[in-house]
Amino acid sequence: MSDQSTSDTNQNAGWAKPVDKLKSPGVPSGAINLNVDGRRLSGLSAGFGQMWQKTYKIRLSGASASPQEVISTWKANFPKYWPKGNDLYVPLRGIQPGEVGVINLTAPGGLKLSTGIMVIYADDTSFSFMTPQGHMFAGMITFSSFEEDGSTVAQVQVLIRANDPIYEISFRLGFGHQAEDVFWQGTLSNLAQSFGVQGHVIQQNVLVDPRVQWKEASNIWQNAGIRSALYMPVALVRRLFGK
Repeated sequence: MSDQSTSDTNQNAGWAKPVDKLKSPGVPSGAINLNVDGRRLSGLSAGFGQMWQKTYKIRLSGASASPQEVISTWKANFPKYWPKGNDLYVPLRGIQPGEVGVINLTAPGGLKLSTGIMVIYADDTSFSFMTPQGHMFAGMITFSSFEEDGSTVAQVQVLIRANDPIYEISFRLGFGHQAEDVFWQGTLSNLAQSFGVQGHVIQQNVLVDPRVQWKEASNIWQNAGIRSALYMPVALVRRLFGK
């Protein structure tokens, strides 16, 4: 192998191969698999709303775990740290580059919102997800661990835009941001508890771009919340009549 080929391989290590459309794995009975298959990834350029960078981190003070141990544990038990009522169904290979997961989130009114993620990067101290079309937001979520001032830190950082005008309204009114903040704060608290730490989550929000992208307003037709709400009565009828 040439030096150039070796360099290219090293640069690509940990990154998922590009895909045109997503294909989710099978999910357990009772899980809802919608809004993933056939969808494209939704990067920041495809989102509608304001661009935010939000950082949540927790110090694992007193824990002896290294960043590598934290990430290894996080990957192996990722869905278990989510707040109750929310599920991520990952393939048998787990959190690996290129894998697609199906998400079922508990929304107001008992609605189960079905969407997903793709693992676009993973190494021994971090991993990143990208969202599909119709997800609440377009962008990337990165989970990492590192040493800071003598302690191991676990961090979630999102760089996102609301995917369509409906989601953007929820963010502007505050409850969209609040739901997301509670979710990741709870996740980090649960992770810390698994290492015997009762820590405090520190959060920083930065409005990167206050503008909206009106050309992406048509994303509303792929809104996973709307599609999940329409699916629920259909699924109920199918269960009642055995179809």
